[in-house]
Amino acid sequence: MNILMYISDYIVPFIILSIVVYGIVNRINVYESFIKGAKNGFLTVIRLMPTLIGLMAAVGILRASGFLDFIADVIGQFSGMIGFPGELVPLTIVKMFSSSAATGLLLDIFKEFGTDSRIGLIASISLCCTETIFYTMSVYFMTAGVKHSRYTLAGALLATFAGLAASVFLADLILPLGL
Repeated sequence: MNILMYISDYIVPFIILSIVVYGIVNRINVYESFIKGAKNGFLTVIRLMPTLIGLMAAVGILRASGFLDFIADVIGQFSGMIGFPGELVPLTIVKMFSSSAATGLLLDIFKEFGTDSRIGLIASISLCCTETIFYTMSVYFMTAGVKHSRYTLAGALLATFAGLAASVFLADLILPLGL
């Protein structure tokens, strides 16, 4: 275990030093390249800011208005029949838009049901098995200038449902083991 602690302390400085040495050996102005990359990154953040603000505002409005709870109650009645807890429907919906907001909901679930409960395990695994679909699509497609996303949304939703099914399966597999 001590070797891993040693490696983790020095891996980032080693990578940075390796990049600088590579640049010097190949006669690349490393500082100039760094500044150019930082400038491009900053401009990308500026271009993405309206999209990010819009997504965060939409999630906040859905939560504050109670509409998210209403949708969760409706969908939760059906999801419970197939083995997915209705209490996790709001988490699943919010995760499609914002990972940080979903993490806040996850903490609420942990407080109410516990981390080692079936619902807590499914929630934890589902956050790892799913993606922020709408955030990712809006950011990457806007940056790349994609106008027609074709089957991206359908594929992403299918992958999300597969991830949710996997989270239920894995949680039910883990619980009897007492891990």
